[in-house]
Amino acid sequence: KEDKEDKTVKFEPLGAGEGSASWEEGLTVSYAQNLARELMELPANMMTPTLFCERMQKELDGVANVETFVRDEAWAAEKGMRTFLSVTKGTSEPAKFLEIHYKGAADKSATPLVLVGKGITFDSGGISLKPSADMKAMRGDMGGAATVCATALAIAKLKLPINLVVVTPLCENLPGPSANKPGDIVYTMNNKTVEIDNTDAEGRLVLSDAIYYVTSTYKPNTVIDVATLTGAMMVALGSVYSGVFTNSDALWSELNEAGQHTWDRFWRMPLDDEGYGPQIYGSNADLCNTGGRPGGSCTAALFLRHFVDGIDNEDATIRWAHVDIAGTMDSSPTSRPDLAHGTSPSLNLKVTRPGPYQQKGMTGRPVRAFVEFAKRLSAQ
Repeated sequence: KEDKEDKTVKFEPLGAGEGSASWEEGLTVSYAQNLARELMELPANMMTPTLFCERMQKELDGVANVETFVRDEAWAAEKGMRTFLSVTKGTSEPAKFLEIHYKGAADKSATPLVLVGKGITFDSGGISLKPSADMKAMRGDMGGAATVCATALAIAKLKLPINLVVVTPLCENLPGPSANKPGDIVYTMNNKTVEIDNTDAEGRLVLSDAIYYVTSTYKPNTVIDVATLTGAMMVALGSVYSGVFTNSDALWSELNEAGQHTWDRFWRMPLDDEGYGPQIYGSNADLCNTGGRPGGSCTAALFLRHFVDGIDNEDATIRWAHVDIAGTMDSSPTSRPDLAHGTSPSLNLKVTRPGPYQQKGMTGRPVRAFVEFAKRLSAQ
């Protein structure tokens, strides 16, 4: 009887420096995405705004050409970030405003790419309280902040020849005795008035001041804000695509190509002021922070557009994109309380498409796509 053929397959991982540059790049990007996942997975008592900043300072310590700035509430108040600070009134946990600067371009004064990430380290909904079932998932409502900060880490470690500014407004949204109340009106950093119709639409409040601050201060050509913003986005696209709203066909094309290359895909959504604008313009203020459930992700994007400094100038060249990652934030079969204001509170939507290497938990998307986007932009 002949011996059976040995079909054993052996794998030996390459050590550091033994692989190609692509291998090392893959290690760096995968570490960054896993960092974003970890930041999102940690419970809210272990990932407060303060602890988030401390972790990122530790991750970025010693990385060349990087500076971090941790701003406090007094700084934010001095800047006039009233909508950001209004969200944190319900909690005793101090809010923070984190800035990461990376200067990798040959010309250190060159206009930077700007990324803005929503950093709600726990979102109960505030006075407009979310359903209690699976509310713990809202520890990941700082997914925008996690992904842009992780992206910055990867870009800096890869030494991409680009200048980058990342900002993240970080706070909790809780129903404390001083919390925002439905019907309150606040003034934004650029002096628009906003009626808070629903305190669970807090993400656009913290982002509004952050977007205006970074675009008016650094005058970027390209700015991308990232947020787990609306349950309506998960209803629209599920967990397959991250939704993109943008004023620039070229920016959309670049993001789409990066997403296709990394299979961390985007889908373009309508940014139609004439069609959706009236839903947020008919309140007692310049803007209302919700426009109802119909087109909820579209009205949220239109709201944010009002805080991109210079976007309405006749000679405007700024390219802006809003990326809503509410649907792609996790791959776990779960009931999501953030869907309560995008559809029926009792609707139990379940993720049906876990990835082959991410069966469960927070995804850290779209870190890979953003790093690829920055890599291609730096080569232009």
